[in-house]
Amino acid sequence: MFLSGLIKDFSHRKTPNDVVEVHPSNTETAAEMETLQHLPSPSSPLTVKTMGEFVHHVDAVMERTHHGGGWLLSGIICINILILGCALVSSSAFNSVAITAVHRQIFLIILLLLTMLWMLFYTIITSRKNQAVLFKDSHAGPVWLQAGLVLFGLLSFLMDIFKIVNYVGYLHCDSVVKVAFPVVQAVFLFVQTYFLWIHAKDCVQLHTNFTRCGLTLTLSTNLLVWMAAVTEESVHHTEIYDLNMNISYNYGDKKCKCSHSACDTFEEAFYYLYPFNIEYSLFASAMAYIMWKNVGRIVEDHSHHKAKFCPKEVRLGPVMGILLVVAGIATLILYEVQILKEDREKRNAALLIHFIMNIVIASLMCLSTVIGCIVYRLDHREHVSEKNPTRSLDVGLLVGASMGQFLISYFTIVAVVVTGARGYLNALNLAWAVLTVLQLGLQNYFIIEGLHREPFHVIREAALHTNACALQEHTEIDVVVDSNRPNYFLTLCPDKPSWKRRVLKEVCAFLLFANVILWIMPAFGARPQFDHSVEIFFYKYTMWTAIVNIGLPFGIFYRMHSIASLFEVYLIS
Repeated sequence: MFLSGLIKDFSHRKTPNDVVEVHPSNTETAAEMETLQHLPSPSSPLTVKTMGEFVHHVDAVMERTHHGGGWLLSGIICINILILGCALVSSSAFNSVAITAVHRQIFLIILLLLTMLWMLFYTIITSRKNQAVLFKDSHAGPVWLQAGLVLFGLLSFLMDIFKIVNYVGYLHCDSVVKVAFPVVQAVFLFVQTYFLWIHAKDCVQLHTNFTRCGLTLTLSTNLLVWMAAVTEESVHHTEIYDLNMNISYNYGDKKCKCSHSACDTFEEAFYYLYPFNIEYSLFASAMAYIMWKNVGRIVEDHSHHKAKFCPKEVRLGPVMGILLVVAGIATLILYEVQILKEDREKRNAALLIHFIMNIVIASLMCLSTVIGCIVYRLDHREHVSEKNPTRSLDVGLLVGASMGQFLISYFTIVAVVVTGARGYLNALNLAWAVLTVLQLGLQNYFIIEGLHREPFHVIREAALHTNACALQEHTEIDVVVDSNRPNYFLTLCPDKPSWKRRVLKEVCAFLLFANVILWIMPAFGARPQFDHSVEIFFYKYTMWTAIVNIGLPFGIFYRMHSIASLFEVYLIS
């Protein structure tokens, strides 16, 4: 109704010039004025199609202008939900009398239901109104993010199934809410995964205020689910460390016994799947945040150059990377087997191998990244001048996710240095932490610099255009072309790339595989942070568990994000 009335008023009372002249005093950002400059010129002939596109552009800008308060309102809603949820989650962990896990789960159930209702409303509105989503952000919701969302969503759904089967055994003596919560969460997983898979690239132009508020509700809900999962896992680790408890310890009344014999098995299974649920919440939060930033955004239609993937261009980087992955998997298997032994020497040997392997990986990554940075200094490619909000968000997610690994590494450095770093295991642990900090900083710089450089093939096409013009001017004088000669400069995948291109591609390929193994090891159970006792004795188990359970999921997310970013840098190099 609002847009139709606005279009009617625009077509009867305003000229294009009037609209453009009014906006400078009302626009909320300078970006909107830049958008208006790309609209059709009033002096140019307006067809029906051009006029329609023009009206859509103006409507989107005017709605963003008059409803800029939606950003503030949605931000306030997000902050209030997060603070309230944080209070409930933390209280349920440290004060089991006044606020229990049941109260926390009731609050989360309400949030999950409200979020699903909003997603249903959004899907119905966008499917019925053609003008709701005029633009799609091709950079938003990349394939790796969607694939990770589906994978971790399936594992989270499996976790909820195990929870349901487990908690059903306690219904005769415990709250029904503990069964209702995983049921609602399982439905939420399907609804949200479908929603983000279909709508992750949307740039909504209708009901922008309501959409922003709904997306911040989605963001807040996922962050609180993540926070609750981290808290539950931390409490679980702490209880295991403090007590060799029986099966009834976790469920309200300690005298409550499970009614079937499979409770112990399902309990161990769903706690093992908690890290995947944590990763799912982080993935969904990232995609919801990108959608929130794209609300009301006008995406210009640019012709994108498609770079070809040419694996024949590189050899050393992939070979070294694959060898590193194989060696890492072998040490991971050895670590998982030996660390469970009661013999202290075998446990120390497992930690020794794990520390050495990670030190070797981090050292090689630092060396290769330094080589890549040196090539950047010798490279004269221009930086990308086009403003891309999604690219900025990718960089922000990359740097933000790396904070998790920074957190663990710096806490480790402080603990080992203060305690004196006695023994070879402490020395290796310290070296690994220092090298990890260095590697993260270098890799962040390398990826960000690579993403903001103009692609090599764009430069070649520009040179090709210039040479073609010069060739055309002098054709009548001295140019004879052999039509049978292969046109090498037209291909985006030359047989012999320049040495700078090849070095950059080798570095990208090696770093990509190195990040793969650094993702595999923590994702599939390697937890030297809990098997090495220095940090536990220094910070106490409760605090150290919270640090690791907060930082480690971000570190896993960072490695996955780095893999996708390095592949993109590889393509444009």
